[in-house]
Amino acid sequence: QVQLVESGGGLVQAGGSLRLSCAASGLTFGLYVMGWFRQTPGKEREFVAGISWSTSTTRYGDSAKGRFTISRDNASNTMFLRLDSLEPEDTAVYYCAASEPWLTSIGVDSAGYRYWGQGTQVTVSS
Repeated sequence: QVQLVESGGGLVQAGGSLRLSCAASGLTFGLYVMGWFRQTPGKEREFVAGISWSTSTTRYGDSAKGRFTISRDNASNTMFLRLDSLEPEDTAVYYCAASEPWLTSIGVDSAGYRYWGQGTQVTVSS
């Protein structure tokens, strides 16, 4: 059974930082493209960042460029998202997701991701 468990969310002031983690089990983590998405009530899930299975390639959504950094540690089956210079508009539930094994590209569409975590809330106060 595949499990993705996010942690690290919380309440932070504008301009602050957080580091989200996603612990994976039940899959060969090192073979999967992984991604972070976020969602606010009434809106579609938004692509934040993705990383290739080899860690050599990353991709960011427009809202994340220059402020967020995605990384992964295949040895510990964990993915991370560093959030810097947070703004109130970044308030959302952040989800980690696993796509498919052996993919050579990082998709931005949530439909391309097979497995999902339960999400972690990030709240940025002004």
